[in-house]
Amino acid sequence: MLARVTLPVRGPAAVISLPASATEPGPDAGASGHGGAAVIRVLSYNIRSLRDDRAALARVIRACAPDLVLIQEAPRFFRWRKAAERLARAAGLVYVTGGGTTAGPMILSTLRAHVERTEEVLLPRTPGLHQRGFAIAVVRIGGARLGVLSCHLSLADRERYTQAGLLLERLAALDVPYAVAGGDLNDRPAGRSFRRLAGALTDAWAAKPWGGEFTSTPHDPHQRIDAIFTTAGVEVLGCGVPHGLAGVREADLRAATDHLPVLAALRVPATG
Repeated sequence: MLARVTLPVRGPAAVISLPASATEPGPDAGASGHGGAAVIRVLSYNIRSLRDDRAALARVIRACAPDLVLIQEAPRFFRWRKAAERLARAAGLVYVTGGGTTAGPMILSTLRAHVERTEEVLLPRTPGLHQRGFAIAVVRIGGARLGVLSCHLSLADRERYTQAGLLLERLAALDVPYAVAGGDLNDRPAGRSFRRLAGALTDAWAAKPWGGEFTSTPHDPHQRIDAIFTTAGVEVLGCGVPHGLAGVREADLRAATDHLPVLAALRVPATG
């Protein structure tokens, strides 16, 4: 049985289907929440260096109506800034930070987000393995102040576990009351790096599952290796792969890239 509910969006509300067992955002969810809290939509998406159908990718991002987009595998070589600018423009967003400077992770946003500061971090590299990094920003949306981090962790278990610890350290060092991190973890929920993050942060899908669970691959979804995490105090209204979201076509999800996106609706308390 499906229940028809309205998830918070930054523009006109979009009616989508949620399992009746899922916790619903409630009738008062909107651009702002209780006590001046901001309702923020965060999208995490591995875009495979724009090597697939760019028009389909832009359509998926637009249909998700995110306030913040945490990109992995952004273009990072020849004229990468221009490619990032074109993607942002096609998706109705603006570039915030990351890309070639962080070995792939990047952050885009709407003009709703006021960017206080950014950080571009390159992580210690194991010889023979890809360079990895974090794209980080501190933003204000409405009355909420929020740290944001996009990551793409290593394929190697030992290096990946170390990077998960560095992610937690970076979030703590931001000195903000609330934060969200998301990306391609290259690890499943039972893996030790995923568990390291979930032990310190809230796994948004586990907290309020909505939509689809598996993010890899679009043609044969069978594993959850992409995720969004939040710090304490951030309320998860719903999180998952946006199957069935108005405007998101299954053909576009398959054509856009080799991962499925993760969309989360979060209520972030106002910051004094």
